[in-house]
Amino acid sequence: MPETSDTLTSSPLTGDELIEDLASYVSASPSSYHAASVAAQRLVEAGFTQLGEHQDWPVTPGRHVVVRDGAVLAWIIPQGATAATPLRILGAHTDSPGFKLKPKSTVISHGWVQAGVEVYGGPLLNSWLDRELRLAGRLVTRDGATHLAATGPVARIPQLAIHLDRKVNDGLTLGKQTHTAPILGLAGSPEAAAEADVLAVVAEAAGVDPEQVDGYDLVVADAQAPARFGAGRRGAGEFLASGRLDNLSSVHAGLAALEQIAAEAADGAVIPMLAAFDHEELGSASRSGAAGPFLEEVLDRIYEGLGATAGQRAQAFAASWHLSSDAGHAVHPNYAERHDPANRPLPNAGPLLKINANQRYTTDAPGAAMWAQLCRAAGIPSQEFVSNNDIPCGSTIGPITATRLGIRTVDVGIPLLSMHSAREMCGVDDVAHLRDAAAAFFTAELTV
Repeated sequence: MPETSDTLTSSPLTGDELIEDLASYVSASPSSYHAASVAAQRLVEAGFTQLGEHQDWPVTPGRHVVVRDGAVLAWIIPQGATAATPLRILGAHTDSPGFKLKPKSTVISHGWVQAGVEVYGGPLLNSWLDRELRLAGRLVTRDGATHLAATGPVARIPQLAIHLDRKVNDGLTLGKQTHTAPILGLAGSPEAAAEADVLAVVAEAAGVDPEQVDGYDLVVADAQAPARFGAGRRGAGEFLASGRLDNLSSVHAGLAALEQIAAEAADGAVIPMLAAFDHEELGSASRSGAAGPFLEEVLDRIYEGLGATAGQRAQAFAASWHLSSDAGHAVHPNYAERHDPANRPLPNAGPLLKINANQRYTTDAPGAAMWAQLCRAAGIPSQEFVSNNDIPCGSTIGPITATRLGIRTVDVGIPLLSMHSAREMCGVDDVAHLRDAAAAFFTAELTV
């Protein structure tokens, strides 16, 4: 184990440092593939061993991480682990709504070079207008190698001037096919237009010959760096504006917590795990999504290594907890009628305990009690979120994992405004609150 690992895991980042760390993580993770890769790299630097799914895995105690496409799982097997040692899984997702490049991604239109894109998930389309954008994701070349790729700001979806649409402020309607294609440049002469290639822009950013690219998964991402703002904190700013806070805020909290408690967990009584999945914004039905087999396959290998019988594994699961962490909604002062009249969560007042009578969130009475114990152990505040009855809520990976594995699950997350915008916002205190809750979840003794 690297000499620096104990230092990395015994000195938790403080408020301003943690915000800078989250901002750096988001900036380095313009796609789910980057988010998974950067998380794995950080954990390797903290003493984790990266495993390949095609390899035999060690059965001895230790720190491990594995990446599948845009998903990453990391866990710590303590020294005293047995066949019935329970799990503490913090679940999150690495993807965010936006746009994905189509095949034949170069479009020449009226003298402009544009990217052909398909809507990914449920973005606020208007939030992507008039901002500088980058392209990012993975390329697979003829030799079978996978290359992560990310450009700088190369694209923009320009809005139509008000002079050409005098009624735009009465209601903006965007056609998903006709109005959301980003521009990358001018086509110029017919010869130049024939040579225009959006994919080549990304390949060259990765140092890859465009002619060697056989496949790609590329998304559009906001190029603006995260930034603090607000009139409070004596100019430091009490809010953070950033792309992809839904849900890299939760991935980062789990990552930072796992780094922080790694040394302590080596002598613990549970197996702490970060499970960050891809494709949550699409319903999670993929090989790297929460509805797919990834987590169950990894748990099979862990408990096989511990020599567990089916009965012992069932005992372990019965004593386990899954903390499904996904961003939620703060009350919006301009649309207060869209929220529950009694439950009005605000930024910097603590992470949300997310509750829904129809099990769109999994929180129940034991889960609420477990969360209350964690927040007391971590010394942090908490808030409840429940939807207005006239506005059904979304869902998370919580019900999926609970259904697949039968592990007790509770849904939480930090409150945001502008969720699913190209640029969301949260309170800076809640970043530390969620990290501290995750660290307590991984280590605290629970009576529930």
